[in-house]
Amino acid sequence: MGSIRARIAAALRTGAMLLMAHGLIACAASAPGKDVTPTLNNTAWTLSSLAGRTLPGGSTPTMQFEGGRVQGSDGCNRYSAPYTAADGRFQLGSPGVSTQMACPEPITRLAGDFNAALAKARAYRIDGTSLVLLDAAGAAVATFAPQATGLAGTAWEVTGYNNGRQAVVSVMTGTRLTMEFMPDGKLRGSAGCNSFVGSYTSSGSNLTIGSVAATRKACLEPEGTMAQEAAFLRALETVATARREGERLELRTASGALAATLSAAVGSKP
Repeated sequence: MGSIRARIAAALRTGAMLLMAHGLIACAASAPGKDVTPTLNNTAWTLSSLAGRTLPGGSTPTMQFEGGRVQGSDGCNRYSAPYTAADGRFQLGSPGVSTQMACPEPITRLAGDFNAALAKARAYRIDGTSLVLLDAAGAAVATFAPQATGLAGTAWEVTGYNNGRQAVVSVMTGTRLTMEFMPDGKLRGSAGCNSFVGSYTSSGSNLTIGSVAATRKACLEPEGTMAQEAAFLRALETVATARREGERLELRTASGALAATLSAAVGSKP
C-alpha cells in the first residue's frame, strides 16, 4: 500500500514539473523578442550615407513612411511607391511614381544611386537612432538619420508661391521672402518688401496660419514686388497642411494644391 502511495506521489511531482516546464516554454515563446525590428510606419528619415558614395552638398534624399507608402525626394525628383516591411524584411513595391525634373550632374548621379539602393534593399534594422537598409546579402546599402517633422524653431526661405491664378511661380530675382516659426506659436518673416507677423497652430501635418499683419512700406523696384507680396500673403491664408522633408518644406491648401515651397534658411538646422 505504501509503495502505491509513493508511486502516485512521484507521478504527481513529475506531472507538476512537466506542467511548469511547459508553462515556461509557452511564456518564452509568447514574450516579445528583444530583437524585434520596430515598425517604419509614421516615421521620416534623411539620407546620411550611401554605400560607396560621397554625398554632395545642397541636396538631401528623404523617406517618409505612411499608410503603406514611402515618399520623399531622391535629391532631384519627388517619388512615391508602396512598400512592405515586417520582421526586419523590406522591399519596395510597384507601381512607383516620380517627377521628371532635370538636375545638375552631381545631384542627378546621387538620385540614381539612391534609387538603385532602394531597389536593392531587402531588409532593414534600427541601429540606435539610425535606419539601415540592407541588400539580400545583408550588406548595408543606405543609412538614414531621423527627420524632425515639427515647425517650431525653424526658419525658411520661400522658393515658390501660388500666385492666385492656379500656378506656383518662383520668387522674383532681387527679392527675398522668408518665414520663421517661433517656438511660442508666433510667425514672422519678410514678404519681399514688408515684414509680417502672425500666429500658427500645428498638429501632425495640419497647419493653420492665423491673421497676418504687415508693415506698410512701398517698394517700386524691382517691378512687381508689391504684386508678389500681396499674392504671397494671400497664399498663406489658404494653408491647411505642411510637409517637411530634409531641407524642403511644402505648404498646401485643404484641397492639396501647393500654396508655397520653401527651403531651409542658411544656418538653420531643419
